[in-house]
Amino acid sequence: MTVTEVPSHAREATLPAEASPAAYGSAEREPARRLSQLDALEAESIQVIREIAAELERPALLFSGGKDSVVMLHLAVKAFWPAPIPFPVLHVDTGHNFPEVLAYRDETVERLGLRLEVASVQDYIDDGRLRERADGTRNPLQTIPLLDAINEHRFDGVFGGGRRDEEKARAKERIVSLRDEFGQWDPKNQRPELWNLYNPRHRPGEHVRVFPISNWTELDVWRYIEREDIPLAPLYYAHEREVFQRDGMWLAVGPVSQPRDGEVVERRLVRYRTVGDMSCTGAVESPAATNAEIVAEVAASTLTERGATRADDRISEAAMEDRKKEGYF
Repeated sequence: MTVTEVPSHAREATLPAEASPAAYGSAEREPARRLSQLDALEAESIQVIREIAAELERPALLFSGGKDSVVMLHLAVKAFWPAPIPFPVLHVDTGHNFPEVLAYRDETVERLGLRLEVASVQDYIDDGRLRERADGTRNPLQTIPLLDAINEHRFDGVFGGGRRDEEKARAKERIVSLRDEFGQWDPKNQRPELWNLYNPRHRPGEHVRVFPISNWTELDVWRYIEREDIPLAPLYYAHEREVFQRDGMWLAVGPVSQPRDGEVVERRLVRYRTVGDMSCTGAVESPAATNAEIVAEVAASTLTERGATRADDRISEAAMEDRKKEGYF
């Protein structure tokens, strides 16, 4: 791909015609229209990415291949186009990821010419630094590999794809969130963000987590994916899969998720609202096979994606907040 070719998934961010400077002319002209909600969210996110990239020395972007990190990466491409993204992407690989997501991650990294850093939970288990959990899930084990990767590469800022509607603890955090020298988060020690001014200053050893799509909802993300025609891993769309029911969720049959006694394997039409470990991420029964159908489905849903499909978030009401205090995403 030459530098003059703009891929369809990374079209240059521009204001709609009705919001161009010419629209703000004399009083005789028709009053200008306001930016659409998606345009305003996109502009805010791109501003955050550019501001933080300009102020920090060694930022990185957390990229798992999930829809939120895909949208965040798409916004980063727009923020710096036609130049390449000036920072690496970091994936904390639990070893229990869906194969489709890992394939999508690698294809995206190659297509965009990104530098990928991988922190492997399996490596930590193999050498004894971590031990398998009794329930077999590994999402909570990502914290130490993440913090070690941040220290090893001396990242002073990490972009994350958290949204405030995703989980109660996420709603407490600012767009720019200070983490101490141990990578921990103190919800009582957060900086005000008035007039879209962000403060990423930190002492040596500390770093900041930055959430450019913090003000987006799941519906906003899907509407944006539909508008921008952003490719995703195929498991987000309806497909037939062998699944079994556990704790009210449909888990996929795989190397790390096998049915127990009494759990019946069925073949059903399902899709995934969120991407996590195969061992703890449930599918939902759905015929939605296109972005437009998913937008309509999400708009009618009354359940949050994590609360309905992530077993690791059901441990307690404060499960996510406790993990974030320890250094989790």
